Amino acid sequence: MVRKFTSPFAEGLPRSVGKLMSSPRYTLLLANRNTGVVRRFTFVRRPLIIGALVLFAGPTLVGLGARWAGKAELESLRSTTATLQVENENYRAATGELATQIASLQEAIGNLSQQAELDPATRAAIERLPAVVKSRAMGGSVGIGLSQPAEANVSSPESTFGVLKDLLGVLEDRLISVRKGVEDRQALAAATPSIWPLAGWLTSSYGSRKDPMDGSADFHAGLDIAADRGTPVQATADGTVQVAGYNGNYGNCIEILHGYGIGTRFGHLSSYTVHVGSHVKRGDVIGYVGATGRTTGYHLHYEILLNGQPINPLKVLGR
Repeated sequence: MVRKFTSPFAEGLPRSVGKLMSSPRYTLLLANRNTGVVRRFTFVRRPLIIGALVLFAGPTLVGLGARWAGKAELESLRSTTATLQVENENYRAATGELATQIASLQEAIGNLSQQAELDPATRAAIERLPAVVKSRAMGGSVGIGLSQPAEANVSSPESTFGVLKDLLGVLEDRLISVRKGVEDRQALAAATPSIWPLAGWLTSSYGSRKDPMDGSADFHAGLDIAADRGTPVQATADGTVQVAGYNGNYGNCIEILHGYGIGTRFGHLSSYTVHVGSHVKRGDVIGYVGATGRTTGYHLHYEILLNGQPINPLKVLGR
């Protein structure tokens, strides 16, 4: 049984105490039918309500807090996932770009390997050049092989990316080295007198001989190649014309500087088609066979010079 109970003593207490005790109170009676013992439990409404609110509000607040924390963690995970996706796409793009660059460099090295191939006559002429000229031109041997990189640990994207960057750096350095070697080799090939200046008859070789005009001992600094008057004479290598004019016993004479200390001289021409400063290519017509200067007939006097000194052209041209 529950009943409302108000103490009569509350009327004589101070107002502040009375306010505290003015909250309604409830008494709960529990009676034991066997023993007749009655127990009373008195409750004040306000503290009871506050306690109930605290009791029920606590779990609610905890649940709300957990929900907010879960939302924050979910947002954090979403943000992290988005960041990882962007990084993964960037990594894939960068890796693809590196792979493309590596393929391009390998193709470029392969193309250089093909460009390094010389025709047999030019290659043979280069091999017959003095060693000092080849060393000056190419700085040693010109290799175009590419060694395989050592195996590396590619267990993670970072290490894979690092390996690709390292390989790209190696290929770039190798390409620079190969390109320079090929360019030097091609420049030397272009500067090497590797073809005969005309088709004709070899009437006098390089070296000691009797002078054809007076029979005295003579040293012949080149080759005499007989041919009909007006036969075209070709440049035997790329170069720049240094002399184009009449030159004493040589008659109408052309001298060409090819680089690396290599030069060529053409004498007894009837006429010429170039002038000082002209740039010529191997095979270009530079003049025509004649009999100008000190000569006994129509022919071309042809010399190869190394650092200004004549050498035997047959050592370069072959027989």
